[in-house]
This record gives sequence, structure tokens and C-alpha cells, in this order.
Amino acid sequence: MASFDIVNEINAQEIDNAVNNTLKEVATRYDFRGLHTEVEFSKKDNKIDIVAAESMKLQAVKEMLTKHFIKRNLEPKVLEFGPEQGSSSGAVKMSADIKEGIDRETAKKIVKVIKAAKLKVQPAIQEDQVRVTGKKIDELQEIIRILKGKKFGIPLQFVNMK
Repeated sequence: MASFDIVNEINAQEIDNAVNNTLKEVATRYDFRGLHTEVEFSKKDNKIDIVAAESMKLQAVKEMLTKHFIKRNLEPKVLEFGPEQGSSSGAVKMSADIKEGIDRETAKKIVKVIKAAKLKVQPAIQEDQVRVTGKKIDELQEIIRILKGKKFGIPLQFVNMK
């Protein structure tokens, strides 16, 4: 039996590179000169914290971060930005959670799409991933093609093809 896994994984090193590139761009931009701006990536919490002097600068940093995510072939959909908050120093801050793994609801939608394809494959939800097994590799590849055409709100990777 052939199988593959559908996952939503992030590359922490690429996210770190995107954050560093954003910081470099902030350092070179004239409109950010002399203003306190920081972008911090916490690998442990899977979170990016952004602090800027004012709301417009915060939005600009958010757009730069998204742009650098795209440049590094990372899906900006994994970023879930929280609300703006004021800080004690008068600055504005925002945090972005990085979504990793497939939640239960999305996994159910993926299984529904696979079953609607009417191919001889079996999807199974396993924690934060979906495993698809079948006898023919061609059918598995067809499932991958179908899923790439659908939008689930998260980026999907297809790994462990056996």
C-alpha cells in the first residue's frame, strides 16, 4: 500500500531569515530613522512580536514582514496577527502567532474533499496531519492535484510518499 501525509509545517530558519531581512529593511528606511522599532521571533512560542512608534509604522512593518515571507517562499497565511495594543512607553505593539499543524475542522474538510473525489484511497486524521493510503500511486497523485486546487486557509505540504 502506498501512502503520503498532508501536513502544515513551517521552516523556523526561513522565518528567522524573513524577520532578519525585515529588520534590515527597517534599519535602512528613512521614515524609520530615530524611531524605536523591533521585530522579534520566538521559536519556542511560535510567535513574532512587533513593536513600533506609531500605528502607521506598525502596519508598514507588518507589510514588510509579509513581503519578506513571500520572498522566502513562506506562506503568509501561517501568520495570525493579533490586535494592536499600546505599551507603557507610548509605542504600539502587535503579535503574530504562527499556525502550524492541521486543526480538526480543516482536517475534516480535507477528508471530505478526498472522499468526494470517489477514488480508491483512505484518508485518516492523525493528530495534526492527514494520512492518505491507496493501492495506486496514480490515485494518490490525483488526490494531491485536487487538494492543491482547493483553498483551506492554511498552506499544505505533501510528505512521506511511500
